[in-house]
Amino acid sequence: MNRVYMAGCGGMLGQAFYEEFAGDNDLRCTDIDVNEDWLTHLDFRDFSAYRDDVLAFAPDHLFHLGALTDLEYCETHPDETYATNTMAVENAVYIANDLDIPLLYIGTAGIFDGRQDLYDDWDTPNPLGAYGRAKWAGEEFVKQNAHTYLICRAGWMMGGGPRKDKKFIQKIMQQLHDGCSELHVVHDKVGTPTYTRDFAHNVRLLLERRWWGLYNVVCQGATSRLEVAQALVSELGLDASVSVRPVGSDFFADTYFAPRPDCERLVNRKLALRGLDVMRPWREALAEYIHTDYAGYLG
Repeated sequence: MNRVYMAGCGGMLGQAFYEEFAGDNDLRCTDIDVNEDWLTHLDFRDFSAYRDDVLAFAPDHLFHLGALTDLEYCETHPDETYATNTMAVENAVYIANDLDIPLLYIGTAGIFDGRQDLYDDWDTPNPLGAYGRAKWAGEEFVKQNAHTYLICRAGWMMGGGPRKDKKFIQKIMQQLHDGCSELHVVHDKVGTPTYTRDFAHNVRLLLERRWWGLYNVVCQGATSRLEVAQALVSELGLDASVSVRPVGSDFFADTYFAPRPDCERLVNRKLALRGLDVMRPWREALAEYIHTDYAGYLG
């Protein structure tokens, strides 16, 4: 691998990729938000700046990691969403093709409509909102135009700790940190968690074997938002002091108004058939994440 350019590397997933690849590769990591000393500023929506920076580094691989992931923001800012989650991906394809190097693109379970119980690598997407449409458009462009590519679809992402996790786990942990003794959690949304560190490692195995194409890469075990919250509270030993109250999605209708599929459960069918599925059960990954990245967070 040797030289890897990581674009959009400032978030929870970028942190995991940096940790996975930094030890034995020459990296250039960029993001619009420079929040680490190993990051350099770059807005990958600026094609000329993106292209010039990648070409100057002359990498062997291009990892396009970043995206807008706040569904409500995406729904109310569709132009910015397409510019970031679709057109910037097109930029990455053009650049990777110019250098004749492999491109890594991060897909999402959010491109499905939620009508099935499970989605494997070959099921047909049908996105519901601006976020899903933009991400699927990016995925399709990669598949149709990139010379060599690896697309890895993630599920409910967890990783990065208090500083970088902006998803479900951090929202629950923040409530607990603030002293909340009753958590309201939806019971009607199901999916598959994805631990960023396991994800980055499994992606590395695919890259090392040069097994290009599209793969679902999620933790083992389908679950629900409610079950994840219950497992989190139990893992922290807070069952006696914190109650988890099941509610329907309409309870949060004003806050989370963007359309979301009821089911985002992915299955790593292709990884399993390749004999390369090393993703751990979600409960095991959750326990490691909480005790590693949130040690001391609750006092």
